[in-house]
Amino acid sequence: MTRLALRMLRHRPGSAVATLIALATGVMILMAMGALVESGLRYEPAPVRYAAADIVVAHRDLTVTTRTFGEVQTSTVRLPEGGTVPADLVGRLRAVPGVATVAADATVPVMLSSTVVGGHGWGAASLAPYRLVDGAAPAGDDEIVADRRLGLAPGQRADAVVAGTARTYRVSGVADGPAAAVFFTDTHAAALSGGRVSVVGVIADPGGDRGAVLAAVRGLADAAGATAHTGSDRGLVEGSDGLAARDLLIQAGGAFGGYVVLLIVFVVAATVGLSVRHRRRDLALLRAVAATPGQVRKMIMVEAGLVSLAAAAVGVPAGFLATRWVRRELVDRGFVPESFPFSDGAVAVAAAAFCTALVAVLSALVAARRVTAIRPVEALGEVAVEPPRSGRVRLVSGLVALAGAGSSGAFTLGAGGQAALAGAIGMLYLFVTAVGLLAPWINRGAARVLAPVLRLVWGSSGYLATANLKANARGMAAVLTALVLSVGLGGSVWFLQNNLERQTVAQSRDGLLAQHALVAPGGLPASTVDEVRRVAGVEAATSVRRTSVVVKFLDAAETVSAQAVDPVGLASTMDLRVTDGDLADLRGTDTVAASSIRASSSGWKVGDRVEFWLGDGTPVTPRLVAVYERGLGFGDVTLTRDTVAGHTARDLDDEILVRGDPGDLAARFPGTTLVATDSLTRQLADDLAVSAWLNKLLVAVMVGYAALAAANTMVIAALGRRRELAVLRLVGVTRGQAKRMVHAEQAGLLGVAVVTGASIALATLAMVVNSVTGEPVPYVPPLGWATVIGGTALLALLTTVLPIGRLLRASPIEHMGVKE
Repeated sequence: MTRLALRMLRHRPGSAVATLIALATGVMILMAMGALVESGLRYEPAPVRYAAADIVVAHRDLTVTTRTFGEVQTSTVRLPEGGTVPADLVGRLRAVPGVATVAADATVPVMLSSTVVGGHGWGAASLAPYRLVDGAAPAGDDEIVADRRLGLAPGQRADAVVAGTARTYRVSGVADGPAAAVFFTDTHAAALSGGRVSVVGVIADPGGDRGAVLAAVRGLADAAGATAHTGSDRGLVEGSDGLAARDLLIQAGGAFGGYVVLLIVFVVAATVGLSVRHRRRDLALLRAVAATPGQVRKMIMVEAGLVSLAAAAVGVPAGFLATRWVRRELVDRGFVPESFPFSDGAVAVAAAAFCTALVAVLSALVAARRVTAIRPVEALGEVAVEPPRSGRVRLVSGLVALAGAGSSGAFTLGAGGQAALAGAIGMLYLFVTAVGLLAPWINRGAARVLAPVLRLVWGSSGYLATANLKANARGMAAVLTALVLSVGLGGSVWFLQNNLERQTVAQSRDGLLAQHALVAPGGLPASTVDEVRRVAGVEAATSVRRTSVVVKFLDAAETVSAQAVDPVGLASTMDLRVTDGDLADLRGTDTVAASSIRASSSGWKVGDRVEFWLGDGTPVTPRLVAVYERGLGFGDVTLTRDTVAGHTARDLDDEILVRGDPGDLAARFPGTTLVATDSLTRQLADDLAVSAWLNKLLVAVMVGYAALAAANTMVIAALGRRRELAVLRLVGVTRGQAKRMVHAEQAGLLGVAVVTGASIALATLAMVVNSVTGEPVPYVPPLGWATVIGGTALLALLTTVLPIGRLLRASPIEHMGVKE
């Protein structure tokens, strides 16, 4: 069968090349996505600040337990602010036999000459380790040890902004270590951090029983709600840029890789299925000369396997180039540090090749099922006239998919955030699946509706086009599906990113009532806002601290953005557009406000006690006092600053919103800058544009692949009409009439595809935009729909008119044979 399969491929190059292109492109895309995930999974951050510690005790993850349909589900999320460990744990660990050194650590932001570095207690210097190269350790609260990279010398005076407060220190010594840092006395560092202990490092006695020490430390850590990390796991505690890059690669590559797999199933199944369908005459002849159904199916599977091998040979090198380009872009745009180790993608290569080959073989087998399931004589009759009815199983499956799309749409309307986005994407694919299954009925119905228009515009050619659309309704199903998928993806997923960016910037701009903002690289102490309010010309001032909280959602937990504010004068500096409740009730440590999206997603109502966790893992159950609309611009959750005091990585404010005319306010607070709030909005827009680049890249890949699918499908369909056009020419249809007939068919099919695809895209876009932003009408860029519809129309015409024109230039006698 292998030799026969090779001959069949050689004599039908058109469909073979189209299938090869679809599979090779699929291998390339899957390989690039898989390489991202593989790089993230393989990454093990090496410890830097705690490289000398044998055991590092910290609280960095939160495990949330939920109950769904009677089953207990657990999910683990990384704490956005990093957790703390009890301060008294240090003493208990020192009492463990075999422990040589125990040091507590908490990072305090220090700004020296416009450079922000971490400040630590001198006891934590041994965990890196840092070693003195000049001078002595700090002996008082006014002394520091500076890393040599900071260019300071012993005895020198250094002006610094520590924890938002200007201070002057004497440099007692210079140290050498893995990164720039400043060290205080342990007592002074504890005072600066408010007694917060983020990490406890343990160095074991070289001559002790390390196993016993580890067991004892783990027992004490578990009792304190912390985790003891050893070996390479110590690097997980540090929260490095590499760790954030790892999470990004896994999430982005995994999420979009799943969508791409679904898309490849659509594309490859349609391409291979249409290719097999147009070879029914060949397969029927094989059956007529005594080939068994099993032999025919085996031959088709071997063909698909051979094309898959060729596709892997083409797609893998292209995948390496695509992976290299994506890596360079991620590094250049700041998503991934230059030092991040990308894997060679060996596992991704095997997975991509296997996945596409499996899809191709199964698609070919399903497509050949009908021809191999009937008698040989009946098979020859099947190729001449298309069966008048489509299968009931297909009809029922299409209706089920349509019902599933409706259910997914209802879920999207009631959900928010990532859940709404996932529901919308699911709805989009279910709609496209329903269209693919119901395409024969859609095509026949459209042919009846469009018949008068086609006859009016194209005359007798329009009559032929109408008859052909009715007769070949099943044959055109793959073409309709490809066009609908292209329009649906291009008109929904791509425009969604525009809506998110536009709404986030608009909400931030419209909600900021203050004209100015006081900012500092190292943060502002909590007392600064009270001092600002006493400045002449200041009408109102509100401190803002950016943070995140962890909430339950469905059977998992997710991290959502939050802001902590000093509520005094909040109504004068910030308009969150409250829809229920009153922000005036936001006070103390027992109240909270939430966006309408978060409240709807979590089932929160004003007056309820709501449950979530602060950024360091502290559980809270405040009372919900207000629901507001501008969650994209200001965060899904708004708390008081008192609620998060002591529960953020740095107990400092990020900015102070100022309303009025404060004059040269920055001069009163060293290290600060007074900026217009418009600049905050512009910076937000710039940050969103950078972060949105990755989403747009991945969406562009999906839309581009859908367009490739449409082009491939229409070329195969056009080339498969060789005998049909030859018969029409032989019975008297002129070349011009045949061309006009094809144009009329394409116009009718394109119109149905555009209307169907645009309806699906608008429904998807409207639902997810309403769920995520609260806007009932989505924003579409002025040239957006023109680009999507015009591009689809141009693609359809080029991939149909050009092949058909080539066929019509040859003599009809040449096309009456079997050869493609």
